[in-house]
Amino acid sequence: MSVVRFLRSNDVDALIALEQEKWDGDQAAGRAELAARIQAYPKLSIGAFDPSTGAALASLFMKPISGAELASAATWADCARVGTPAAASGGSLFGISLSSVDGDAVTAIFEFFWPYALKHGWRDIYLGSPMPGLRAWKRANPDVPAEVYMRERRHGLPRDPQLRYYHRKGFKDVISCKPGYFPHAPSLDHGAVLRGRIPLSTAAPLWRLVPLPWLGQLRRLLFRLV
Repeated sequence: MSVVRFLRSNDVDALIALEQEKWDGDQAAGRAELAARIQAYPKLSIGAFDPSTGAALASLFMKPISGAELASAATWADCARVGTPAAASGGSLFGISLSSVDGDAVTAIFEFFWPYALKHGWRDIYLGSPMPGLRAWKRANPDVPAEVYMRERRHGLPRDPQLRYYHRKGFKDVISCKPGYFPHAPSLDHGAVLRGRIPLSTAAPLWRLVPLPWLGQLRRLLFRLV
């Protein structure tokens, strides 16, 4: 069982170790970048830690984003940049990064966040995902657009393994396919923009009136509803 909480500036060393274990050198976030995210969005930066060693098992960084920002963004960096003007309150978040070495820790992070999301009126989370199966698929289908692969399904689930992973975490809406989205060779530098709907968020005005501890008691139910 991991310990889940909002991140603090003194967590950066543990987060660096997680980034280096999870990502290649040019994909891993650096010390200054991680610290800037925590400082800018302290209630949207969450980590799960091993209770015995203190090692970071998973981290999730988010920021508010508007529909106009999402529509105009050509790359992941356009959406993820810290320090851009705060988006108008529309209830949407962008997942800057989700890093993990433990799937259960990711589940625990979302269970932790859903009550806070309802209390603060957040309705959905967007993120950009790689599609690591795209390169092999394009070898066999060189003239077919990457979007066809992105939307392909098997047994009701996305064909791509990473999209399938996110689908199981609640990111079930496939919004768009973006070429040149971020450097990732197996994805041919393409990204898929996904959306996860925060469960029961349509009743946002009601949840603002409910004490947070009461919402916290619903966290496991909320995750099952995703």
